[in-house]
Order: sequence, then structure tokens, then C-alpha cells
Amino acid sequence: MTRPVDDLLAIMARLRDPENGCPWDLKQDFSTIAPYTIEEAYEVADAIDRGDMHDLRDELGDLLLQVVFHSRMAEEAGHFAFGDVVDAICDKMLRRHPHVFGDVTHESDAARSRDWDRLKAEERAAKGGDDTSALAGISRGLPEWQRAVKLQKRAANTGFDWPDHRPVLDKLAEELDEVRHEFDHGADEERLADEIGDVLFVAANLARHAKVDVSRALRGANAKFERRFRAMEALAAGEGRTLSSYSLEEQEGLWARVKREAS
Repeated sequence: MTRPVDDLLAIMARLRDPENGCPWDLKQDFSTIAPYTIEEAYEVADAIDRGDMHDLRDELGDLLLQVVFHSRMAEEAGHFAFGDVVDAICDKMLRRHPHVFGDVTHESDAARSRDWDRLKAEERAAKGGDDTSALAGISRGLPEWQRAVKLQKRAANTGFDWPDHRPVLDKLAEELDEVRHEFDHGADEERLADEIGDVLFVAANLARHAKVDVSRALRGANAKFERRFRAMEALAAGEGRTLSSYSLEEQEGLWARVKREAS
């Protein structure tokens, strides 16, 4: 039997009960819970990457709990309740999809994207926001990779974009040359950070042009590195040694071996 969402709301209310609630839950506030909210979102993404539907179900439940937790604290402070959160997102989805729930039509995906940004800008203006930039409203709390792509997408909607991936590759090579120049000429940490930042920003733009999700691509690269490094450790252990006892040249030989065996 599927439990109604009211059961979860009741559980959260009991956990936050001043008399009989959980001491840990009672001492939390928005700022202490926010890191858990971010962590749970990443765990949802990880379950999707692994194709584990059982874990995905559980992780989505953990993420839902975060919404309920924040809503409960807001209700206690007299700001809003869970029902208000549901109402707000329903209204927003209806408002932002006139091509689904209304009679608006778009001639292309690009036109639909521009209309989406226009609707969001109107929402910001209705709230009293005075930032009229095409880049307004992009959260500074996003992971920087994700924020870079959002900035690039917004700029692209004004026409400020390369036509395809080829000039992006040229720009990436140019930025790498500038990093190399700084290293060769003894640049300080500030200069190197600036130039390496440019490389990362262009790399994010390249992923956008390739329609590759940056976070997913980086998670895949991390997983591949971890898998190969652990395999190197296993090879070293099989020889009765630790990986750190090998020279760098020997370690590179193990790395090459692991790559060959994995292919």
C-alpha cells in the first residue's frame, strides 16, 4: 500500500516536536540542513548514473525528506507550509509551459528556450527585481560548472555564441597556450588561477556545444580514474607491495597495464 504524503508530513512534525521529538532534528535550521539537501541531490544523480532503480527510489525519498524538512521549519516560523510549496510549483509549471497548458506554439527549441527565459524574467520583475540583464537570476549557489553553462546558455539566447564546436576547440587551445605561457614565465598564483579558470570555462562551453552534461561527464571521469587507480593498488598488493613503494615510472607502467586490460 502506498502511503499518502501526509504520513511523511506527520513523521516530520513528530521529529520536530519540542516535547517528544528527536534532539538532532530539533536543533537543525535552514543553514545546517542545506548541505544535506545538496548531498541528497547528488546521490540521486549517482543512482541514475549507475542505473540502480532501487537506490534511485530510496534516494528520491531522501531528497523529498529534505523538502519536507525545510517546509516544516518554515511552517514553524510562520513563513509557509508544504502545501504552499506544492501550490507554488504547480502555478509555476502551468505559467512556464503555455505551449502545453495554453495555446502558444514555438517554431523551434531555441524559440521555446527564449520564451522560457522571458517568462522567468517577467517573474523576477513581478517580485520587484531591478536586474534586467539576460544573466539575471542565475543562482550563485550553484556548482560553478553548472553556473558556467547557465551563463553561456543565457548569453547564447541573445545570439552571443559560437556557431558550432570548432571555434570553441580553437579557443580552448588558445587558453591552454596562455596557461603554458604563465607557467613558463613564473606567473603568480592569482594569474594562474585566472588563466586556468578561463580554460575550465571554455571546457564547459565545449561540453554545452556537444550537448554533454558537464557534471555527468566529470562524474564519469572521476569514476574511471578511481576504478583504474584501485586496480593499480590491487596489482601492487598482488606483488606484496604498496603503490607508494613504486617509482613514478613504475606507477605509469601499472597505469598503462590497467588501461590495456580494461579496453
